[in-house]
Amino acid sequence: MASYRAGTPIDSQIRSAVDVLRHGGVIAVPTDTLYGLAASALNPGAVARLYAIKGRPSAMALPVLLAEVSEIPKYVADVPDLARKLAEEFLPGPLTIVLRRGAAIPDVVTGGQDTVGVRVPDHPVPRQIVRLLGGPITGTSANRSGKPGLTTADAVRRELGTDVDYIVDGGECEGGVPSTVIDVSTVPPRLVREGAVSREEIERICGMKVL
Repeated sequence: MASYRAGTPIDSQIRSAVDVLRHGGVIAVPTDTLYGLAASALNPGAVARLYAIKGRPSAMALPVLLAEVSEIPKYVADVPDLARKLAEEFLPGPLTIVLRRGAAIPDVVTGGQDTVGVRVPDHPVPRQIVRLLGGPITGTSANRSGKPGLTTADAVRRELGTDVDYIVDGGECEGGVPSTVIDVSTVPPRLVREGAVSREEIERICGMKVL
């Protein structure tokens, strides 16, 4: 049951959300782009339930959200220089960087692929949740698969209702545009999705054309 109550202080909501995640729940949280659907990325059962709630094909990988750029090496196999440059320029912010996955990330998160998308959002709520949880959370948009992204807690409640265990009401998301996804696990890098960060901005930092 989505159990947030209007007017509850945000710090209290965050603590409640972390408790839900620790018990294998699925929550919705505001980010710098859209509301996200989050489970503990290190809990395969919770992630599998998230896929079912969203109606997302299990072969479609989920991005993960971190609290700090410095945490990226914990969850990937290596961080090439290009990834470091992109992270320095755009993170925290609306850029998801796809890298070769580390051993800590379960198969269910990556759809069995050998890469994982990582992002540090420019929003205090998901970052504090990650800090208190002590591990990454998933960062897919909080909507049914194929539907538009949502920017308010009320919109999430109307669409997902009792399927999620908790909704953190952090007000309206100011971004409203999904993150850009760039795969730097290959050379040259590949633009998977152009979103809040433009292709031109990516190529400026990369110093090359992206696929």
